[in-house]
Amino acid sequence: MKTNKKVIIITGGNSGLGKATAEILTSQNQVIILGKNAKEIEKTVKDLKCDGIICDVTEEKQIHNAFSQIVKKYKRVDCLINCAGVWIKGPIEQNSPNEIRNAILVNTLGTILTVNALVSQLKQQKYGRIINIISQAGLSAKPERSVYNASKWAVTGFTKCIQLELGPFNISVVGFYPGFFHTDIFEKAGDHKTDFSTAMPVEKVAKALASLVETDSELVIKTFEIQSIKQP
Repeated sequence: MKTNKKVIIITGGNSGLGKATAEILTSQNQVIILGKNAKEIEKTVKDLKCDGIICDVTEEKQIHNAFSQIVKKYKRVDCLINCAGVWIKGPIEQNSPNEIRNAILVNTLGTILTVNALVSQLKQQKYGRIINIISQAGLSAKPERSVYNASKWAVTGFTKCIQLELGPFNISVVGFYPGFFHTDIFEKAGDHKTDFSTAMPVEKVAKALASLVETDSELVIKTFEIQSIKQP
């Protein structure tokens, strides 16, 4: 199946920022959302009329299978948005080993594995854009955020390295660093006490993210930061 629309993959596209971004992009582009929650994927695909594949970004076989399906169907990939992520907070001794492992697996390894799986296709095409959703947590430090920030700092380093590595192949890599915004990532982690009074609406963040997808691929954008004028 060939299409003149941009072919855009969004990991974690079944909820939160990923879903909000897919909603903006899907009318003018071919959007494929990836996520491991089958019910959420099914509902989002139906609501947005986009494509969707059940895929756990911490499992390389699932990633390769998903990307193979996409390339076979659409013949190319124009943009990958790494939006899958989980939240963890609290004093380090109160973070369970399973919570720590899951945060690193999803936030860090998931991002690295998707890029690892897709780069050969992008090099073959001789173009493409990768957008890694990192957040301000990948730039600054806060108490009781050690694991979450560590997972994001790792993605910052990874992103800066592949910018240099992939640039010569006409592959654009962008680090997206939004400030505090309202998304369901907190509730999904069992954090129901977060004060969102100073948070940016997820729709505004999604609009900024969608603009990066639409920006001419010949323009080099390495870092994109957004903050609310209402600082917490």
